[in-house]
Amino acid sequence: MTDKTRIARINPAAPDPALIRRAAEIIAGGGLVIYPTRNLYGLGADAKNREAVKRVFEIKKRELKNPVSILISSRRDVYVYAEDISETAERIINRLWPGGITLVFKAKPGLPDILTAGTQTIGIRLPAHPAASALAKAADAPVTATSANLAGDHGPGRISDIDKDLIKAVDLVLDAGTLEPGDGSTILDVTCEPPEILRHGRVTSAALWALLEEA
Repeated sequence: MTDKTRIARINPAAPDPALIRRAAEIIAGGGLVIYPTRNLYGLGADAKNREAVKRVFEIKKRELKNPVSILISSRRDVYVYAEDISETAERIINRLWPGGITLVFKAKPGLPDILTAGTQTIGIRLPAHPAASALAKAADAPVTATSANLAGDHGPGRISDIDKDLIKAVDLVLDAGTLEPGDGSTILDVTCEPPEILRHGRVTSAALWALLEEA
């Protein structure tokens, strides 16, 4: 496959349904797709496909001890992949999803161990970005939500920032141009009470604690 056919321009605000279907079919077939989110490009695979997830780790040179989060297509999907969902977690889901927060839950059985890195937990996000949201819906499966970079490198906001070997290793690149500058998603562990912020990002700690104090 040439770079011309591997890289396709996509309108981030109004993604072409045919292009999204093409990307979803690649993911369903065990392939890998680079896709835009609000601030960073992500590397997408079928998160239930162990071999596809293994490829994500391999081309990113990511250590197997580091779990990978997933994108879902609707709020109800969280109950498919997560257990022990607390009232606190449900409040956050109802108020802050879709959006820039990843919630870490106890994982239900069935997800590949390589995805959870043996932690028995899974990070889940419902994306607000039109292209990422459309891809998650069309894929009909959870999609890996890890940045399209080599381990240790900065998350890419442009296709030109992505390692050339990584681009050659994937099956399709959805190029939305230069993305908005800003932080990635906030990561919040909701397996404990009170929840613990594992990474500060788009949703501020002040906004989170204000929401939690409403109860």
